[in-house]
Amino acid sequence: MIDNMTTIFLDRDGVINRKLEGDYVKVWDEFEFLPGAIEAIKFLNDKKIPVYIITNQSGIGRGIMTMKMLDVVHRKMAQELAKHGAHIDDIFVCPHSPEESCDCRKPKPGLLLQAKKKYPSIDFAKSWFVGDSVSDIEAGNAVGCGTYLIKSGERLGEVVGGLDLGS
Repeated sequence: MIDNMTTIFLDRDGVINRKLEGDYVKVWDEFEFLPGAIEAIKFLNDKKIPVYIITNQSGIGRGIMTMKMLDVVHRKMAQELAKHGAHIDDIFVCPHSPEESCDCRKPKPGLLLQAKKKYPSIDFAKSWFVGDSVSDIEAGNAVGCGTYLIKSGERLGEVVGGLDLGS
């Protein structure tokens, strides 16, 4: 694995929270942290490793939810993390539907490139992208990140514990 990790990118649905099959997390009541996710994020925070969420949210582009609804979910997620001494450093969202062929929808690396532009200290070669779909892995590979495909039933804490985070 990679020594001296500088950054970790996490997909949201299926990695941090339970994915709703065939639906989108539109309101806070539909958001459920996966076991160990909060603890894993806090572990990374304690190691001083920036944690960025990279997430496709095509429910916005499809008119099923609004950016304001998503912002409320993310704000409440941040509040819940804070109760446990954890935080997300930033969130990068693709709101487009797949049919829009944007540059930011994973598997394209646009959201990762947005993160690098905003945070120039990101070193992709010393970063990891943890996701639950092939599109997450393809996006990470496109910029040279280490990648990890989380398996069904696997916990983020187990994954983070297995990465060489340096010191």
